[in-house]
Amino acid sequence: MQKKEKPRFINLARYWHLGSVKSWRKPRGIDNKQRLRLKSRPKLPGKGYKNPDEIRGIHPSGLKPFIVHNSKELEELVEKHGAGNILIYIAGGVGRRKRKEILERGKALGVRIVGSVAGEG
Repeated sequence: MQKKEKPRFINLARYWHLGSVKSWRKPRGIDNKQRLRLKSRPKLPGKGYKNPDEIRGIHPSGLKPFIVHNSKELEELVEKHGAGNILIYIAGGVGRRKRKEILERGKALGVRIVGSVAGEG
């Protein structure tokens, strides 16, 4: 199953050239044309654009991502899901020593770990 195509949700369509607001803000003005969902205005996000539950939160590689804080969590995940079905991110608060320990344990288990540059070396 694939993700659905979604429109690019933009706001401030009238002032798009300013580029000042990059993140979504719900239009709340009383005369706001986008809030009134006029045909000529950009689409508003809504629940109809949600992806199917089977593929929600899946990494583009097709693996389910998990955040790990220590090697015990890593082993539990591998035991539960299998080494080939998961993608591991090491939590940002983990220090260099523990990060290196998680990397070594991950290599031994054959798990794919991403975003671990700081711990290598």
